[in-house]
Amino acid sequence: MLRRLLYLLVALVLLLALATLALVAINLRGEDKLPPTPTRFEATQALVERGRYLARAGHCAGCHTVRGGEPYAGGLGIGTPFGTIFSSNLTPDETHGIGSWSVDHFWRAMHNGRAKDGRLLYPAFPYPSFTRLTREDSDALYAYLRTVPPSDRPDTPHALRFPYNTQLALAVWRALSFKPGVYEKDASKSAEWNRGAYLVEGAAHCIACHGARNSLGATLDGRGLSGGLIPGENWYAPALNAPNEAGVAQWKPEEIVALLKTGTSARGSVMGPMADVVWGSTQHLNHEDLGAIAQYLRQLPQTPPPARPPGPLARDRTVMSRGSAIYDQRCAYCHGEKGEGAPGAYPPLAGNRSVNMDTPANLVQIVRHGGFLPATAGNPRPYGMPPFGPVLDDRDIADVLTFVRGSWGNDAPPVGMADAMRR
Repeated sequence: MLRRLLYLLVALVLLLALATLALVAINLRGEDKLPPTPTRFEATQALVERGRYLARAGHCAGCHTVRGGEPYAGGLGIGTPFGTIFSSNLTPDETHGIGSWSVDHFWRAMHNGRAKDGRLLYPAFPYPSFTRLTREDSDALYAYLRTVPPSDRPDTPHALRFPYNTQLALAVWRALSFKPGVYEKDASKSAEWNRGAYLVEGAAHCIACHGARNSLGATLDGRGLSGGLIPGENWYAPALNAPNEAGVAQWKPEEIVALLKTGTSARGSVMGPMADVVWGSTQHLNHEDLGAIAQYLRQLPQTPPPARPPGPLARDRTVMSRGSAIYDQRCAYCHGEKGEGAPGAYPPLAGNRSVNMDTPANLVQIVRHGGFLPATAGNPRPYGMPPFGPVLDDRDIADVLTFVRGSWGNDAPPVGMADAMRR
């Protein structure tokens, strides 16, 4: 009986290996051929404006523009566990940009993750999300990008370790982790919900930051948006399906819209990478689309917080005393003696979800590098927090955050030196 089970297991492994090899071969051959007759294309002004809006929804400039550089000229380094990937030039330059690309080339890149010459693209370009876009929206993005000023900036070669720098490795990844397909509406949901799902899962590619990933860097949870460390950064994108992290199921729609439009609301505010998203993307979306996103996020199935042992967590008295002294000297002036904050200016720390999350990654980044809301039309002069990295060392940061996470009703795990040392 055991021998038969072993034979069956070996047979299943061989079948899986053969199926994977077949998919790899398809990926390397390029079964997603261009149409024999080029698609007729006319870039009307309405199509260009639609593309401009979608580029804002996807925050395309955020990855394809270096600080102080030419818009959409690429060159931004994106850190991954496998090395650094540099964004490409999307301007209509004939040599270094996509000026020689046809609308079919562009659609294949968005939908199938292939460059003009057929090379497989790295999923740091989030085609696993963009594949959900309609052909019409892809054509609109193409029309808009043809209007941006051309740049002759050459693409920076990726700096990836072997074997991740090979097309074979990409083919294996795609065989295991990618399947093209446009967004399909859920007939059981409202038109507003479906519009929100289309934006969140497609153009906005929220899962790229808010999705958990496996060891190969592929997102795991589909619509779960269950949170994870942002690849290449030490910021944590909190779970959007967890009430103890960034779940908004209990928020009013107008509170979610305010957060995405202005960067702040009665329930909280954005900092770090999300501040960049609000500044460059969501503040520019229309009220209807923001409302649709709000409805989609409010209806995500919620995951209960993990169970903890009864009673408060144990605290080191010496650490708490030292952290309290640092807090009194550096923090209490703005955040209050009891972590109550100042309405409209400085957020309360008592009962703050960000303070009480299991991971202290974002708190460490904010204390060390400062925390700043985006300047938006609805909040043009936001309050911010200065960086304390120049005056607090790693031990100081660990101790003051341990104190904050264990005071005024907060009961989050202490912050260790390993957490505080992450830059």
